[in-house]
Amino acid sequence: MSDLELRAREQDAADPLAAVRARFVLDEAVYLDGNSLGALPAAVPGRMEDVVRRQWGALRIRSWDESGWWTAPERIGDRIAPLVGAAPGQIVVGDSTSVNVFKALVAAVRLARGTTGAEGRRDEIVVDATTFPTDGYIAGSAARMTGCTLRPVAPAEVLGALGDRTAAVLLNHVDYRTGRLHDLPGLTAAVHAAGAVAVWDLCHSAGALPVGLDEHGVDLAVGCTYKYLNGGPGSPAYLYVRRELQDRFDSPLPGWNSHAEPFGMRADYEPAAGALRGRVGTPDILSMLALEAALEVWDGVSVDAVRAKSLALTDFFLECVAAYAPGGVVESLTPATHAERGSQVALRCPDAGEVMKRLIASGVVGDYRPPDVLRFGFTPLYVGFADAERAARILADTLS
Repeated sequence: MSDLELRAREQDAADPLAAVRARFVLDEAVYLDGNSLGALPAAVPGRMEDVVRRQWGALRIRSWDESGWWTAPERIGDRIAPLVGAAPGQIVVGDSTSVNVFKALVAAVRLARGTTGAEGRRDEIVVDATTFPTDGYIAGSAARMTGCTLRPVAPAEVLGALGDRTAAVLLNHVDYRTGRLHDLPGLTAAVHAAGAVAVWDLCHSAGALPVGLDEHGVDLAVGCTYKYLNGGPGSPAYLYVRRELQDRFDSPLPGWNSHAEPFGMRADYEPAAGALRGRVGTPDILSMLALEAALEVWDGVSVDAVRAKSLALTDFFLECVAAYAPGGVVESLTPATHAERGSQVALRCPDAGEVMKRLIASGVVGDYRPPDVLRFGFTPLYVGFADAERAARILADTLS
């Protein structure tokens, strides 16, 4: 047994989160793609059996009240809240990340203009130029709708792009390609100093590291739930609206579910109080309740403990890659500095697409981003140090 294998065993034996692994359905593969789709929590199949057979099959329409369907968006939002550093009453679950980005960005422009009182003055939306493509597409549409100019800039250039024309800024907490963690507290403060509204995409950070939405005064935030929150494929996203802004949050998608009197069927729209303004149409109950069951894996788990293990895992994986892989064949795109790293490692190598196919065939599941990036997501709830060592060893064999 090599020194690295021995160290992996020792660290797994001392891991305070080791027992959480049993809360998931796993096999012999090393699953390092939780940054795209989290593993199945073991409680979900049984819960969905009850939802389908009893709540839908037997109670039918009564379940909107008797099974709590109607209040699920805000109830599950409150379950997510502590994972992103938010007090209750500020997160509503529903729709996709893309839809929530649209709601948040248009509302952000309206908030910024309402604050200045000058309708035409704030006419720029700043967006992370390296963002996931859909965020850029949505930002472009939001800009056209609000009469703004879209200004894509690299995250390092955001500070220089801010000014009295900036209405809203859309940024990713973690870069989906490289795993770089951006400075949410500092950038949020800079956006506020410029009189603009900060919107954060938390898809690659929620459930992997502390976010601190309330602590850092984030205005609006969105995120998916199928990555580190393990909600299942296509599980509903969420929208965070800071409490102090809720009475001025003007959604571009006012629906009957966000009406102050949803069953009043009034022709005029009156928004509900609080984060409920972020609701639109009928909640997608089946996927929403699967998410609620999935979130039970967080019972008794500290996000700080998850972050500590995440950093240790990614450190160890990078060490193993350096020790095992042929020299000069792979290059890490993920920052070595902890303050700049999310919970994934991105490695650049030739023929990355074919390399990932061979890795998957050998029992190491990551993913590939064109043209040459291997991504390995480390979900501390179920990934161990022996997994990291084995993945690095198989990667080295694949590259040899």
